[in-house]
Amino acid sequence: MATIRTINGFGKRVVVTGIGLVTPVGIGTDETWKNLIGGKSGITAVTSFDASNYPCRVAGELKNFNASDFIDSKSIKRNDIYAIYAIAAAKLAVNDAKIDLDNVDRSRIGVIVGSGIGGMSTITEQTRIFFQKGPRYISPFMIPALIANIASGIIGMELGLKGPNFGVLSACATSTHSIGEAFNWLKLGKADAVFTGGSEAAVTPVSLAGFCSMRAVATAYNDTPESASRPFDATRDGFVMGNGAGILLLETLEHAQSRGAKIYCEIVGYSASCDAYHITAPDPNGDGLVRCYEELFAETGVDPSAIQYINAHGTSTAYNDKYETVAIRKFFGNHADKLFVSSTKGATGHLLGATGAVESAVCAKTIETGIIAPTINYSTPDPECDLNYVPNKSIKADVHYAINESMGFGGQNAALMFRKFS
Repeated sequence: MATIRTINGFGKRVVVTGIGLVTPVGIGTDETWKNLIGGKSGITAVTSFDASNYPCRVAGELKNFNASDFIDSKSIKRNDIYAIYAIAAAKLAVNDAKIDLDNVDRSRIGVIVGSGIGGMSTITEQTRIFFQKGPRYISPFMIPALIANIASGIIGMELGLKGPNFGVLSACATSTHSIGEAFNWLKLGKADAVFTGGSEAAVTPVSLAGFCSMRAVATAYNDTPESASRPFDATRDGFVMGNGAGILLLETLEHAQSRGAKIYCEIVGYSASCDAYHITAPDPNGDGLVRCYEELFAETGVDPSAIQYINAHGTSTAYNDKYETVAIRKFFGNHADKLFVSSTKGATGHLLGATGAVESAVCAKTIETGIIAPTINYSTPDPECDLNYVPNKSIKADVHYAINESMGFGGQNAALMFRKFS
Protein backbone atom coordinates (compact mmCIF):
# COMPACT_ATOMS: atom_id res chain seq x y z
CA MET A 1 0.00 0.00 0.00
CA ALA A 2 1.29 3.44 -0.90
CA THR A 3 2.51 5.85 1.78
CA ILE A 4 0.30 8.94 1.96
CA ARG A 5 1.34 12.45 2.90
CA THR A 6 -1.49 14.58 4.31
CA ILE A 7 -2.37 18.06 3.11
CA ASN A 8 -4.30 20.21 5.58
CA GLY A 9 -7.91 20.42 4.47
CA PHE A 10 -9.63 23.73 3.87
CA GLY A 11 -13.00 25.22 3.20
CA LYS A 12 -16.60 24.20 3.50
CA ARG A 13 -18.11 20.73 3.60
CA VAL A 14 -19.91 19.66 0.41
CA VAL A 15 -22.84 17.24 0.23
CA VAL A 16 -24.92 15.57 -2.47
CA THR A 17 -28.61 16.46 -2.15
CA GLY A 18 -30.13 15.69 -5.55
CA ILE A 19 -29.64 13.19 -8.37
CA GLY A 20 -31.10 13.25 -11.88
CA LEU A 21 -30.39 10.43 -14.35
CA VAL A 22 -31.49 9.56 -17.86
CA THR A 23 -29.69 6.38 -18.94
CA PRO A 24 -30.10 3.32 -21.13
CA VAL A 25 -31.46 1.44 -18.12
CA GLY A 26 -33.96 4.04 -16.99
CA ILE A 27 -35.45 7.51 -17.19
CA GLY A 28 -35.06 8.82 -13.67
CA THR A 29 -32.89 7.83 -10.73
CA ASP A 30 -35.27 5.27 -9.23
CA GLU A 31 -35.69 3.29 -12.44
CA THR A 32 -31.99 3.47 -13.27
CA TRP A 33 -30.97 2.30 -9.80
CA LYS A 34 -33.55 -0.50 -9.70
CA ASN A 35 -32.30 -1.89 -12.99
CA LEU A 36 -28.61 -1.50 -12.11
CA ILE A 37 -28.89 -3.43 -8.87
CA GLY A 38 -31.15 -5.93 -10.66
CA GLY A 39 -28.41 -6.63 -13.20
CA LYS A 40 -30.50 -5.51 -16.17
CA SER A 41 -28.72 -4.51 -19.37
CA GLY A 42 -29.75 -1.46 -21.40
CA ILE A 43 -27.74 -2.51 -24.45
CA THR A 44 -29.73 -3.37 -27.59
CA ALA A 45 -29.28 -3.37 -31.34
CA VAL A 46 -28.93 0.18 -32.66
CA THR A 47 -32.35 1.55 -33.63
CA SER A 48 -31.73 5.26 -34.31
CA PHE A 49 -30.07 4.56 -37.67
CA ASP A 50 -29.22 1.66 -39.93
CA ALA A 51 -26.06 0.07 -38.50
CA SER A 52 -26.34 -3.19 -40.44
CA ASN A 53 -23.03 -2.66 -42.26
CA TYR A 54 -21.07 -1.62 -39.15
CA PRO A 55 -18.68 -3.99 -37.36
CA CYS A 56 -20.42 -2.98 -34.10
CA ARG A 57 -24.21 -2.84 -34.27
CA VAL A 58 -25.13 -2.41 -30.60
CA ALA A 59 -25.43 0.56 -28.24
CA GLY A 60 -27.12 1.90 -25.13
CA GLU A 61 -29.84 4.22 -26.43
CA LEU A 62 -32.60 6.06 -24.55
CA LYS A 63 -35.64 4.42 -26.09
CA ASN A 64 -38.25 5.65 -23.59
CA PHE A 65 -37.06 9.25 -23.40
CA ASN A 66 -39.68 11.90 -24.27
CA ALA A 67 -38.10 15.35 -24.66
CA SER A 68 -41.46 17.11 -24.36
CA ASP A 69 -41.70 15.91 -20.76
CA PHE A 70 -38.88 18.30 -19.91
CA ILE A 71 -38.71 21.14 -22.43
CA ASP A 72 -40.99 23.05 -24.83
CA SER A 73 -41.22 22.31 -28.54
CA LYS A 74 -39.37 25.45 -29.63
CA SER A 75 -36.40 24.58 -27.43
CA ILE A 76 -36.43 20.98 -28.68
CA LYS A 77 -35.93 22.27 -32.25
CA ARG A 78 -33.13 24.64 -31.26
CA ASN A 79 -31.03 22.32 -29.10
CA ASP A 80 -29.04 19.19 -29.72
CA ILE A 81 -30.36 16.10 -28.01
CA TYR A 82 -27.29 15.95 -25.74
CA ALA A 83 -28.29 19.30 -24.22
CA ILE A 84 -31.89 18.15 -23.87
CA TYR A 85 -30.73 15.08 -21.96
CA ALA A 86 -28.81 17.40 -19.65
CA ILE A 87 -31.83 19.64 -19.10
CA ALA A 88 -33.95 16.59 -18.29
CA ALA A 89 -31.42 15.29 -15.77
CA ALA A 90 -31.11 18.75 -14.17
CA LYS A 91 -34.86 19.07 -13.74
CA LEU A 92 -35.02 15.57 -12.28
CA ALA A 93 -32.29 16.60 -9.83
CA VAL A 94 -34.32 19.67 -8.82
CA ASN A 95 -37.32 17.45 -8.09
CA ASP A 96 -35.22 14.88 -6.24
CA ALA A 97 -33.56 17.53 -4.08
CA LYS A 98 -36.90 19.24 -3.37
CA ILE A 99 -35.15 22.59 -3.73
CA ASP A 100 -37.41 25.64 -4.10
CA LEU A 101 -35.47 27.78 -6.56
CA ASP A 102 -37.75 30.73 -5.83
CA ASN A 103 -36.61 30.67 -2.21
CA VAL A 104 -32.81 30.67 -2.70
CA ASP A 105 -30.27 33.16 -4.00
CA ARG A 106 -30.00 32.11 -7.64
CA SER A 107 -26.88 34.22 -8.11
CA ARG A 108 -25.16 31.79 -5.74
CA ILE A 109 -26.21 28.64 -7.61
CA GLY A 110 -23.97 27.47 -10.43
CA VAL A 111 -24.01 24.98 -13.27
CA ILE A 112 -20.91 23.02 -14.29
CA VAL A 113 -21.90 20.41 -16.85
CA GLY A 114 -19.70 18.90 -19.55
CA SER A 115 -19.84 16.70 -22.61
CA GLY A 116 -17.09 14.60 -24.10
CA ILE A 117 -18.16 15.33 -27.68
CA GLY A 118 -21.08 17.77 -27.64
CA GLY A 119 -23.72 18.14 -30.31
CA MET A 120 -22.73 15.28 -32.60
CA SER A 121 -26.23 14.87 -34.03
CA THR A 122 -26.25 18.54 -34.99
CA ILE A 123 -22.81 18.28 -36.60
CA THR A 124 -23.89 15.22 -38.59
CA GLU A 125 -27.20 16.66 -39.77
CA GLN A 126 -25.93 20.12 -40.64
CA THR A 127 -22.96 18.68 -42.54
CA ARG A 128 -25.39 16.57 -44.56
CA ILE A 129 -27.46 19.67 -45.34
CA PHE A 130 -24.36 21.64 -46.30
CA PHE A 131 -23.22 19.09 -48.88
CA GLN A 132 -26.71 18.40 -50.23
CA LYS A 133 -28.11 21.94 -50.36
CA GLY A 134 -25.30 24.42 -49.75
CA PRO A 135 -24.30 26.97 -47.10
CA ARG A 136 -27.50 29.05 -47.26
CA TYR A 137 -29.48 26.19 -45.74
CA ILE A 138 -27.42 25.81 -42.58
CA SER A 139 -29.40 26.44 -39.40
CA PRO A 140 -28.64 29.64 -37.47
CA PHE A 141 -28.81 27.49 -34.35
CA MET A 142 -26.09 25.10 -35.52
CA ILE A 143 -23.13 26.62 -33.66
CA PRO A 144 -24.78 27.09 -30.25
CA ALA A 145 -26.38 23.64 -30.53
CA LEU A 146 -23.14 21.78 -31.18
CA ILE A 147 -20.74 23.37 -28.68
CA ALA A 148 -19.93 21.25 -25.66
CA ASN A 149 -20.53 23.94 -23.04
CA ILE A 150 -24.03 24.89 -24.15
CA ALA A 151 -25.75 22.40 -21.84
CA SER A 152 -24.59 24.43 -18.83
CA GLY A 153 -25.85 27.64 -20.39
CA ILE A 154 -29.23 26.20 -21.30
CA ILE A 155 -29.71 24.71 -17.83
CA GLY A 156 -28.85 28.10 -16.35
CA MET A 157 -31.47 29.78 -18.52
CA GLU A 158 -34.11 27.10 -17.96
CA LEU A 159 -33.73 27.26 -14.18
CA GLY A 160 -32.74 30.94 -13.83
CA LEU A 161 -29.40 30.13 -12.20
CA LYS A 162 -26.85 32.97 -12.29
CA GLY A 163 -23.87 31.57 -10.41
CA PRO A 164 -20.66 30.17 -11.99
CA ASN A 165 -21.57 28.53 -15.27
CA PHE A 166 -19.23 26.72 -17.64
CA GLY A 167 -18.53 23.39 -19.30
CA VAL A 168 -15.71 20.90 -18.77
CA LEU A 169 -14.37 18.68 -21.54
CA SER A 170 -11.95 15.82 -20.90
CA ALA A 171 -13.34 12.97 -22.98
CA CYS A 172 -14.51 10.08 -20.79
CA ALA A 173 -13.35 11.82 -17.60
CA THR A 174 -15.49 14.90 -18.34
CA SER A 175 -18.23 14.63 -15.76
CA THR A 176 -15.96 13.39 -13.00
CA HIS A 177 -13.85 16.50 -13.57
CA SER A 178 -17.07 18.56 -13.69
CA ILE A 179 -18.18 17.31 -10.30
CA GLY A 180 -14.69 17.86 -8.92
CA GLU A 181 -14.59 21.45 -10.14
CA ALA A 182 -18.03 22.07 -8.65
CA PHE A 183 -16.79 20.59 -5.39
CA ASN A 184 -13.87 23.04 -5.40
CA TRP A 185 -16.10 26.05 -6.06
CA LEU A 186 -18.31 25.09 -3.15
CA LYS A 187 -15.43 24.25 -0.85
CA LEU A 188 -14.00 27.72 -1.49
CA GLY A 189 -17.33 29.35 -0.70
CA LYS A 190 -17.78 30.78 -4.21
CA ALA A 191 -21.26 29.29 -4.52
CA ASP A 192 -23.95 27.80 -2.29
CA ALA A 193 -25.01 25.04 -4.68
CA VAL A 194 -23.99 23.71 -8.10
CA PHE A 195 -25.79 21.48 -10.57
CA THR A 196 -23.01 19.39 -12.07
CA GLY A 197 -22.32 16.35 -14.20
CA GLY A 198 -22.35 15.50 -17.88
CA SER A 199 -24.39 14.55 -20.90
CA GLU A 200 -23.72 12.67 -24.11
CA ALA A 201 -25.64 11.70 -27.24
CA ALA A 202 -22.85 10.39 -29.43
CA VAL A 203 -24.56 7.26 -30.74
CA THR A 204 -24.68 8.62 -34.30
CA PRO A 205 -23.62 7.14 -37.64
CA VAL A 206 -20.37 9.11 -37.82
CA SER A 207 -19.34 8.60 -34.19
CA LEU A 208 -19.96 4.86 -34.24
CA ALA A 209 -18.04 4.61 -37.51
CA GLY A 210 -15.13 6.46 -35.93
CA PHE A 211 -14.97 4.18 -32.91
CA CYS A 212 -15.30 1.15 -35.18
CA SER A 213 -12.36 2.42 -37.22
CA MET A 214 -10.33 2.65 -34.01
CA ARG A 215 -11.29 -0.95 -33.21
CA ALA A 216 -12.32 0.22 -29.77
CA VAL A 217 -15.89 -1.10 -29.67
CA ALA A 218 -17.36 -4.54 -29.18
CA THR A 219 -18.00 -6.55 -32.34
CA ALA A 220 -18.43 -10.15 -31.16
CA TYR A 221 -21.88 -9.82 -29.59
CA ASN A 222 -24.07 -8.23 -32.25
CA ASP A 223 -26.51 -11.12 -31.98
CA THR A 224 -26.69 -10.86 -28.18
CA PRO A 225 -26.47 -7.12 -27.49
CA GLU A 226 -27.17 -7.38 -23.77
CA SER A 227 -23.95 -9.42 -23.45
CA ALA A 228 -21.71 -7.05 -25.38
CA SER A 229 -20.42 -4.88 -22.54
CA ARG A 230 -18.49 -7.21 -20.20
CA PRO A 231 -16.01 -5.31 -18.02
CA PHE A 232 -13.06 -7.28 -16.66
CA ASP A 233 -14.27 -10.50 -18.30
CA ALA A 234 -11.67 -12.47 -20.27
CA THR A 235 -13.94 -12.53 -23.33
CA ARG A 236 -14.41 -8.75 -23.52
CA ASP A 237 -13.63 -7.29 -26.92
CA GLY A 238 -14.37 -3.58 -26.68
CA PHE A 239 -16.66 -1.00 -25.14
CA VAL A 240 -20.27 -0.28 -26.07
CA MET A 241 -21.34 3.30 -26.76
CA GLY A 242 -24.18 4.73 -24.70
CA ASN A 243 -26.26 7.90 -24.51
CA GLY A 244 -27.51 9.62 -21.40
CA ALA A 245 -26.95 12.23 -18.73
CA GLY A 246 -26.29 12.48 -15.04
CA ILE A 247 -26.67 15.63 -12.94
CA LEU A 248 -25.93 15.89 -9.22
CA LEU A 249 -26.93 18.81 -7.03
CA LEU A 250 -24.06 19.61 -4.70
CA GLU A 251 -24.53 22.07 -1.84
CA THR A 252 -22.45 23.40 0.99
CA LEU A 253 -23.49 21.68 4.17
CA GLU A 254 -24.73 24.97 5.61
CA HIS A 255 -26.98 25.64 2.61
CA ALA A 256 -28.35 22.11 2.61
CA GLN A 257 -29.10 22.14 6.31
CA SER A 258 -30.66 25.61 6.16
CA ARG A 259 -33.40 24.27 3.88
CA GLY A 260 -33.70 20.87 5.56
CA ALA A 261 -32.41 18.95 2.55
CA LYS A 262 -32.03 15.21 2.37
CA ILE A 263 -28.32 14.35 2.18
CA TYR A 264 -27.20 11.33 0.18
CA CYS A 265 -23.57 11.55 1.19
CA GLU A 266 -20.62 13.92 1.47
CA ILE A 267 -17.89 14.52 -1.11
CA VAL A 268 -14.57 14.74 0.67
CA GLY A 269 -11.98 14.69 -2.10
CA TYR A 270 -11.20 15.24 -5.77
CA SER A 271 -8.03 14.71 -7.75
CA ALA A 272 -6.82 14.76 -11.33
CA SER A 273 -3.72 13.64 -13.18
CA CYS A 274 -2.35 12.90 -16.65
CA ASP A 275 -0.68 9.72 -17.87
CA ALA A 276 1.40 11.69 -20.41
CA TYR A 277 1.75 8.37 -22.19
CA HIS A 278 -0.56 7.82 -25.20
CA ILE A 279 -3.48 9.57 -26.85
CA THR A 280 -5.93 6.67 -26.31
CA ALA A 281 -4.22 3.84 -24.38
CA PRO A 282 -3.77 4.04 -20.59
CA ASP A 283 -0.32 3.81 -19.01
CA PRO A 284 0.44 0.06 -18.72
CA ASN A 285 2.06 0.67 -15.33
CA GLY A 286 -1.01 2.47 -14.02
CA ASP A 287 1.19 5.36 -12.88
CA GLY A 288 -1.20 8.15 -13.88
CA LEU A 289 -4.11 6.68 -11.95
CA VAL A 290 -1.82 5.89 -9.01
CA ARG A 291 -0.76 9.55 -8.86
CA CYS A 292 -4.43 10.49 -8.96
CA TYR A 293 -5.00 8.25 -5.95
CA GLU A 294 -2.01 9.69 -4.11
CA GLU A 295 -3.32 13.22 -4.50
CA LEU A 296 -6.85 12.18 -3.51
CA PHE A 297 -5.72 10.60 -0.26
CA ALA A 298 -3.25 13.39 0.45
CA GLU A 299 -6.09 15.90 0.23
CA THR A 300 -8.50 13.96 2.41
CA GLY A 301 -6.16 12.43 4.96
CA VAL A 302 -8.26 9.26 4.77
CA ASP A 303 -6.39 5.99 5.19
CA PRO A 304 -6.67 3.82 2.06
CA SER A 305 -7.83 0.91 4.22
CA ALA A 306 -11.08 2.83 4.88
CA ILE A 307 -12.24 2.49 1.27
CA GLN A 308 -14.78 -0.24 0.71
CA TYR A 309 -16.11 0.34 -2.80
CA ILE A 310 -14.73 1.63 -6.11
CA ASN A 311 -16.94 2.26 -9.09
CA ALA A 312 -14.30 1.52 -11.69
CA HIS A 313 -13.95 3.06 -15.12
CA GLY A 314 -14.15 -0.56 -16.34
CA THR A 315 -14.83 0.04 -20.02
CA SER A 316 -14.76 -3.60 -21.23
CA THR A 317 -11.64 -2.98 -23.32
CA ALA A 318 -8.56 -5.15 -23.05
CA TYR A 319 -6.16 -2.41 -21.99
CA ASN A 320 -8.34 -0.28 -19.71
CA ASP A 321 -9.55 -3.12 -17.51
CA LYS A 322 -6.11 -4.68 -17.18
CA TYR A 323 -4.22 -1.47 -16.43
CA GLU A 324 -6.90 -0.11 -14.13
CA THR A 325 -6.55 -3.31 -12.12
CA VAL A 326 -2.76 -2.82 -12.10
CA ALA A 327 -3.18 0.70 -10.69
CA ILE A 328 -5.62 -0.37 -7.97
CA ARG A 329 -3.32 -3.18 -6.86
CA LYS A 330 -0.25 -0.94 -6.96
CA PHE A 331 -1.82 1.75 -4.81
CA PHE A 332 -3.92 -0.25 -2.35
CA GLY A 333 -1.54 -3.18 -1.86
CA ASN A 334 -3.03 -5.99 0.20
CA HIS A 335 -6.18 -3.96 0.84
CA ALA A 336 -7.05 -4.37 -2.86
CA ASP A 337 -8.27 -7.89 -2.06
CA LYS A 338 -10.81 -6.45 0.39
CA LEU A 339 -12.28 -3.93 -2.05
CA PHE A 340 -15.53 -4.27 -3.93
CA VAL A 341 -14.81 -3.02 -7.46
CA SER A 342 -17.69 -2.96 -9.92
CA SER A 343 -18.29 -1.42 -13.32
CA THR A 344 -21.87 -0.47 -14.09
CA LYS A 345 -20.90 -0.01 -17.75
CA GLY A 346 -21.83 -3.64 -18.21
CA ALA A 347 -25.44 -2.44 -17.94
CA THR A 348 -25.33 1.11 -19.31
CA GLY A 349 -22.53 0.89 -21.84
CA HIS A 350 -19.98 3.70 -21.90
CA LEU A 351 -21.70 7.08 -21.70
CA LEU A 352 -18.45 8.90 -22.53
CA GLY A 353 -18.70 12.43 -21.10
CA ALA A 354 -21.70 11.49 -18.94
CA THR A 355 -20.26 8.33 -17.48
CA GLY A 356 -18.53 9.83 -14.44
CA ALA A 357 -21.67 11.60 -13.30
CA VAL A 358 -23.85 8.51 -13.61
CA GLU A 359 -21.24 6.46 -11.77
CA SER A 360 -20.85 9.12 -9.07
CA ALA A 361 -24.60 8.87 -8.58
CA VAL A 362 -24.11 5.11 -8.23
CA CYS A 363 -21.59 5.76 -5.44
CA ALA A 364 -24.08 8.04 -3.68
CA LYS A 365 -26.87 5.48 -3.97
CA THR A 366 -24.54 2.72 -2.79
CA ILE A 367 -23.78 4.66 0.38
CA GLU A 368 -27.44 5.55 0.86
CA THR A 369 -28.89 2.07 0.32
CA GLY A 370 -26.12 -0.29 1.40
CA ILE A 371 -26.36 -2.11 -1.93
CA ILE A 372 -23.51 -2.50 -4.42
CA ALA A 373 -24.52 -2.80 -8.07
CA PRO A 374 -22.83 -5.67 -9.90
CA THR A 375 -20.56 -5.99 -12.90
CA ILE A 376 -22.83 -7.91 -15.24
CA ASN A 377 -21.78 -10.27 -18.04
CA TYR A 378 -18.87 -11.51 -15.95
CA SER A 379 -18.52 -15.21 -16.81
CA THR A 380 -14.86 -15.94 -17.59
CA PRO A 381 -12.25 -14.66 -15.13
CA ASP A 382 -9.20 -12.97 -16.60
CA PRO A 383 -5.99 -13.82 -14.67
CA GLU A 384 -4.80 -10.25 -15.27
CA CYS A 385 -8.01 -8.81 -13.78
CA ASP A 386 -8.11 -10.41 -10.36
CA LEU A 387 -10.11 -8.16 -8.04
CA ASN A 388 -13.58 -8.69 -6.56
CA TYR A 389 -15.71 -7.23 -9.35
CA VAL A 390 -19.06 -8.06 -7.69
CA PRO A 391 -19.97 -10.42 -10.53
CA ASN A 392 -23.52 -10.49 -11.90
CA LYS A 393 -25.50 -10.02 -8.68
CA SER A 394 -25.74 -7.04 -6.35
CA ILE A 395 -24.64 -7.47 -2.77
CA LYS A 396 -25.41 -5.78 0.53
CA ALA A 397 -22.61 -3.87 2.25
CA ASP A 398 -22.52 -1.01 4.73
CA VAL A 399 -20.33 1.33 2.67
CA HIS A 400 -18.88 4.36 4.44
CA TYR A 401 -16.30 5.36 1.80
CA ALA A 402 -16.57 4.99 -1.96
CA ILE A 403 -14.54 6.21 -4.94
CA ASN A 404 -15.51 6.91 -8.51
CA GLU A 405 -12.67 7.03 -11.00
CA SER A 406 -12.62 7.96 -14.68
CA MET A 407 -10.01 7.83 -17.41
CA GLY A 408 -10.23 9.79 -20.66
CA PHE A 409 -8.50 9.89 -24.03
CA GLY A 410 -5.45 12.09 -23.71
CA GLY A 411 -4.44 10.25 -20.54
CA GLN A 412 -6.73 12.37 -18.36
CA ASN A 413 -7.64 10.82 -15.01
CA ALA A 414 -10.05 11.98 -12.32
CA ALA A 415 -11.23 10.58 -9.00
CA LEU A 416 -13.82 11.54 -6.41
CA MET A 417 -14.17 10.28 -2.84
CA PHE A 418 -17.60 9.98 -1.21
CA ARG A 419 -18.30 9.44 2.49
CA LYS A 420 -21.38 8.54 4.47
CA PHE A 421 -22.69 11.76 5.99
CA SER A 422 -22.58 12.17 9.73
